Amino acid sequence: MKAIHIISAVVGGAIAGAALGLLVAPEKGEDTRKNIIKLLKEKGINLKKSELERLADEIEEQIEK
Repeated sequence: MKAIHIISAVVGGAIAGAALGLLVAPEKGEDTRKNIIKLLKEKGINLKKSELERLADEIEEQIEK
């Protein structure tokens, strides 16, 4: 397995875990988005602010379904 596949799996798992955790304890959308961004930064996922917000919005949309 290539290293990029392993890294992708770890990042994907972290995002899925964060989304699942937020499903268990839902908050207001704005608070949820802030928590997602905070968690991503804590996990070392350093994206541009617009990319972080886009990712947080996508996760929030999935949570609301």
